[in-house]
Amino acid sequence: MNAKLGITAPTGRNKPAQGKERSDAALGHKSQNTPSPEGAKESDVLPSGWEWKSVGEMVDEMQYGTSAKTSEDATGVPVLRMGNIKDGSLVLDTLKYLPAEHGEFPALLLHDGDLLFNRTNSAELVGKSAIYRGNPSPCSCASYLIRARLRHSYVPEFLAYYINSTFGRAWVNSVVSQQVGQANVNGTKLKALSVPVPPLPEQRRIVAEIEKQFTRLEAGVAALRRVQANLKRYRAAVLKAACEGRLVPTGAEWPQKEIAAAIQTMDQGWSPKCESAPSNSNATWAVIKTTAIQNLRFLEDENKTLPAPLKPRAHLELMPGDLLVTRAGPHSRVGVACLVKSTRPRLMLCDKAYRLRCKPDVVYPAFLELVLNAPHILDEVNKLKTGISDSGVNLTQKRFGELLIPLPPLGEQPRIVAEVERRLSVVEELEAVVSANLQRATRLRQSILQKAFTGRL
Repeated sequence: MNAKLGITAPTGRNKPAQGKERSDAALGHKSQNTPSPEGAKESDVLPSGWEWKSVGEMVDEMQYGTSAKTSEDATGVPVLRMGNIKDGSLVLDTLKYLPAEHGEFPALLLHDGDLLFNRTNSAELVGKSAIYRGNPSPCSCASYLIRARLRHSYVPEFLAYYINSTFGRAWVNSVVSQQVGQANVNGTKLKALSVPVPPLPEQRRIVAEIEKQFTRLEAGVAALRRVQANLKRYRAAVLKAACEGRLVPTGAEWPQKEIAAAIQTMDQGWSPKCESAPSNSNATWAVIKTTAIQNLRFLEDENKTLPAPLKPRAHLELMPGDLLVTRAGPHSRVGVACLVKSTRPRLMLCDKAYRLRCKPDVVYPAFLELVLNAPHILDEVNKLKTGISDSGVNLTQKRFGELLIPLPPLGEQPRIVAEVERRLSVVEELEAVVSANLQRATRLRQSILQKAFTGRL
């Protein structure tokens, strides 16, 4: 896998590579002095002074990374892998290492300015690219990456930004192939990619402007992420205060009782072999997936259709007022609780969840839902889980029934729930605004790149 990829220049310096389907958006700002590439649309004419160049013309050398065995021994040479490329940058938080003798072979080492192209990944992530810059110690890269070393007349960041733009994404989608469940774009296809390239000084100016605007954008995104984190902490604080009698003072100390004292019935569901498609019809029976159970939220569309030959188990049908708790799965997904406030008919409980029905003279289901989502109660639930691996743990009925919970007077519980819902509704509105602005930031990032590669930045 370490043999160099041959580089062949295409015929016709101003033509896109033969056989390439141009599905990208119009490259505007047409110039009468720039000929339209053969086979391109009229809207694909480049700004004055720009030329179509294949990646094969732009690189001096292209090579796959190493397939040698790596380890976590940090005395060796760091190997960059596909997970180290995030949002167009290299993130060196998780590394594996080659034995030092492998790193001494010059062909395996990265040079400042090398482009790293992720040739194998999921369909959504294949093709992501970044530039290797400024690392004080030598690094190599794994075989799922292609290292491209550009000629001096091309700015590496210009090519990386193009590949990460909507234009590059459209190209990846047009050439990608599937191999053993993963998407692949090999070196031959990468060499054939045609890129609209301005003169070197203009490449530098465009890259500088992209980075200036991205720096401003990233500062805004970082501020939004801080707001998200603060809202998450506030949500947890509200739930904790509500369950400790500090949000709505009741004037009396609350007793702590085992949750079994508040539960009338506790059922475990059924997980037959279902169809992969969800049921969208109220007339069709279905079994919920565990993903239907989210913190404080029930998602009825997360279900699988029950095959027609199987007889439904009507006693497992979910009803408003049912409290659901995941009982098996990855550590982070066990003990997740939500109240079914409303639901379509003919949805059954799955085997990896419990359905709690509360004693009406002891606790309101909506209050118990808040309790089971309070951070200090979740800490106690975590202590009750059993299993030897984070990928698969269990919460048994016996141990769950021993969970200690606060039980305020029944008449006070609706008042507490109403105050929590009032405060969390404000949080949800703010979270929606933050989420919308983060999505807008993603679109703005692509808008900047689109302008850059149409000569309008």
